[in-house]
Amino acid sequence: MSQAKVLHICLGSSCFSRGNKDLVAFIKEYLKKNHLEDKVVFKGARCMGNCSKGPNMKIGEDILIEGITLTGIEQILDREFSRLK
Repeated sequence: MSQAKVLHICLGSSCFSRGNKDLVAFIKEYLKKNHLEDKVVFKGARCMGNCSKGPNMKIGEDILIEGITLTGIEQILDREFSRLK
């Protein structure tokens, strides 16, 4: 089996005030619904330094996605994790 992907979501106060609590719940449900819990390691992260562009998440070491919204998160997750399904 290939190594699990790591997904970090910023839990800094700015991202929190911009709605990342709802995003965390959505991502957890998405991973469960798509049977990705053993293929994607989902973690919270301290401030990513892009507060004005948050909420932010990072996939792996090199993909930073800024300005995440509930209306756009599923499309992002599908794009990034579709080959793991």
